Amino acid sequence: MADQSFSNHAKFVPTFHYLSFPAAVFVVGVLAKQLLDDVSLLNAASLLLALVALSALLHARVFALGVQDRVIRLEERLRLQTLLDEPLRGRIGALTTSQLIGLRFAPDAEVPGLVERVLAGELTSSKAIKAAVQSWRADHQRI
Repeated sequence: MADQSFSNHAKFVPTFHYLSFPAAVFVVGVLAKQLLDDVSLLNAASLLLALVALSALLHARVFALGVQDRVIRLEERLRLQTLLDEPLRGRIGALTTSQLIGLRFAPDAEVPGLVERVLAGELTSSKAIKAAVQSWRADHQRI
């Protein structure tokens, strides 16, 4: 696997991002045009079915990402319990899920300093936290 970094860590699933989703959007567009050209119950039902399929496709992706975020939140809270000293350990609950997602790419040695910066309000977004990581800790098991 290629080295992972801030600039290339986003995961794209070619069959979803370049095939399934664009094809579903295309079908919805074609069926919408067909319905506009010939208003009928069959064309309306076809468009509705295509919209339901597109919705299901998007929900499957969003739900998987939501579960992944919950697992990352749990995993990072457990990791922080072992890496942080008091009083930082007592403030783990103040970190948002987005902030914990950003911290997951930080190696153990960088975590305490980054957590201090996050809790001080210096780093607020997942993107800012990831950009502040000096030595990237790759995650190749993302959804």
